[in-house]
Amino acid sequence: MIDLGISKLALIGAVALIVIGPEKLPRVARTVGALLGKAQRYVADVKAEVNRSMELDELRKMKESVESAARDVETSVSSGVNDFEKSWSEATAGLDGQASSGMDDALSALGAPVYPAYKHPGKNWRIKQTAMPQWYKARSGVRTRALSGAARVARYRPRSSSASR
Repeated sequence: MIDLGISKLALIGAVALIVIGPEKLPRVARTVGALLGKAQRYVADVKAEVNRSMELDELRKMKESVESAARDVETSVSSGVNDFEKSWSEATAGLDGQASSGMDDALSALGAPVYPAYKHPGKNWRIKQTAMPQWYKARSGVRTRALSGAARVARYRPRSSSASR
């Protein structure tokens, strides 16, 4: 890089003052400053672009390493699941969900209770999920019976003073 000290800058300024002249020197100085600013911004943009590309390469490498690790985990889990399914099928090979009659006799001879196979009730449990019990309605003051308009008027009509005579 160029080594510019104060003495060299003063010499350059004096030569510029003599060559350019005092009238044009401020305009030339402004132009040179603007050009130097543009050059610095351009260099900064180039540096930022290089840094971004380097970070992008690093991120790509990291992404590839994470993807390979995920693939390794996936293969190990799938092989573990396959091993488990194989051992489960071997362990449950003789069981088909219902005990045979010979098995029932053997279990009852040992005194173990024999339970029937599970059968799903087949009910639709969602039908009355939002139904509110009567005791809750009574406790919280929810109306359980609808009144007609005439019945409501008759029930809530203010008592007349003639009834007290």
